[in-house]
Amino acid sequence: MVDKPSGMTSHDVVGKVRRIAGTRRVGHAGTLDPMATGVLVIGVERATKLLNHLVLSDKSYLATIRLGAATSTDDAEGELRYTADASAVGTAEIEAAMLPLTGEIMQRPSSVSAIKVAGQRAYDRVRAGELVELAARPVTVSRFELIAEPLARGSFLDLDVVVDCSSGTYVRALARDLGQALGTGGHLVALRRRRVGPFTLAEAVTLEALAELADPIVLPLPDAIALAMPVRTVSADEARELSFGRTIGERGLTVTYGALDEEGAAVALLQDSGGRARPVLGFTPAG
Repeated sequence: MVDKPSGMTSHDVVGKVRRIAGTRRVGHAGTLDPMATGVLVIGVERATKLLNHLVLSDKSYLATIRLGAATSTDDAEGELRYTADASAVGTAEIEAAMLPLTGEIMQRPSSVSAIKVAGQRAYDRVRAGELVELAARPVTVSRFELIAEPLARGSFLDLDVVVDCSSGTYVRALARDLGQALGTGGHLVALRRRRVGPFTLAEAVTLEALAELADPIVLPLPDAIALAMPVRTVSADEARELSFGRTIGERGLTVTYGALDEEGAAVALLQDSGGRARPVLGFTPAG
């Protein structure tokens, strides 16, 4: 896990980790926008195989929303569309406007999102001069709350908030919609992801700290598997069977789970079906 700095794309971070780890086998899950900081899940070597099997459906963010201005991208990197004096907006009014944006809602993604429209990314169409209006889609915002008193900056009002949400939720769209509800306009000026799925800032390190480590693997593969999903310990005979892609006795689980050998090494990811546990991803060579 990397604590991503602002100003870098997720792909930029992968490039840095490749140089630090001395391998091309590096990947990431759960992309962050360049302006955002925080938890970016990175896999190195064998762990790259794990990335596609991670359930990263819920996320948590700390964000700063600025009321008093709307932008073309719903964040600070876009062009200014309009301004309105937000300095007199009260806390109770803000909290009341947040309520309809909490729970199971229909959210219209930002037009500069990575969502594909007729096979092309929405942001590419916008950059080409097209007017893109994406359809609203269901998302879940389980928490959208102020965590500090609003801070007046001239005619602007900055709000520090926490957002817990489902995958596919756009925090900058929450900023836009909150500003629209209050009649002031709004956009995102800072975003920090503190959790994605089971992975938190506690497991993340900066790129600078990573470069100083003798071993850039900060979370060993067995620990990552145990953090992300249920695990079972398999015998030496079972581990050998799994290494050949054969099935073993099931455990009656309905989700993908990890198999570790008696020494704690990662053997495979398994799925139960028809009384047997079938390997869907192996980590050890046959035999």
